[in-house]
Amino acid sequence: MRNRTSSKKYIRSKRRPLTLEELSVRFQAFQNSMNICFKNEKLLFQAFTHSSYVNEHRKRPSEDNERLEFLGDAVLELTISQYLYKKYATMSEGELTKLRAAIVCEPSLVTFAHQLNFGELILLGKGEENTGGRTRPALLADVFEAFIGALYLDQDIDEVQRFLERFVYPKINEGAFSHVMDYKSQLQEYIQRENHGALDYKIVQEKGPAHNREFTSEVYLNNQRLGIGRGRSKKEAEQHAAQEALQVIAKK
Repeated sequence: MRNRTSSKKYIRSKRRPLTLEELSVRFQAFQNSMNICFKNEKLLFQAFTHSSYVNEHRKRPSEDNERLEFLGDAVLELTISQYLYKKYATMSEGELTKLRAAIVCEPSLVTFAHQLNFGELILLGKGEENTGGRTRPALLADVFEAFIGALYLDQDIDEVQRFLERFVYPKINEGAFSHVMDYKSQLQEYIQRENHGALDYKIVQEKGPAHNREFTSEVYLNNQRLGIGRGRSKKEAEQHAAQEALQVIAKK
């Protein structure tokens, strides 16, 4: 994730109306920190413009981010779906849908927005500012989607993919959404669907004191080991073994 220290260059400590020149400087610094260059900077402004700001600054030619949010939502669904489809070759449609939903849900989008300090860039009206709008989850999630929509319109879907590869996909790979992924069920469904035989899990090692045990599990298919996993419980170890097995199968 981006170095938070660099964001200080464009964070303002005082909330006051900014001039157009100041806004341009702020968003240029943001682009530099993200290594992204918008061809049409108005799209970037719009992505971070809340309707309350537009209502209070009618003399300025600006639009709120609601239409971009609509577009960004669709672009996110498509790009995340494509990534998951390619990455998890053995995952069923139902499991893919469940995982995608966890990634694009409001709490996840808020986490991404926080990590990138999007909240510091939002253009708000005074009322929304005073009531904590800058940290309101729904507002932050909307801004993240709007930014994706703006990036798609200004560049193309490949640039959106590159952005997600830097800031979203690593979270998936690190297991941030493993709570919705049942690897044992995925492996079982695949083996049954392909009529490959029967799976067998074996706990091959237990070590550590009673309050801090570590288990090692191996999963076998027709007496051939497919994967090995470790965990603080037998169930967790078996899940990790199944996860490794799925990775092995996907590479074949």
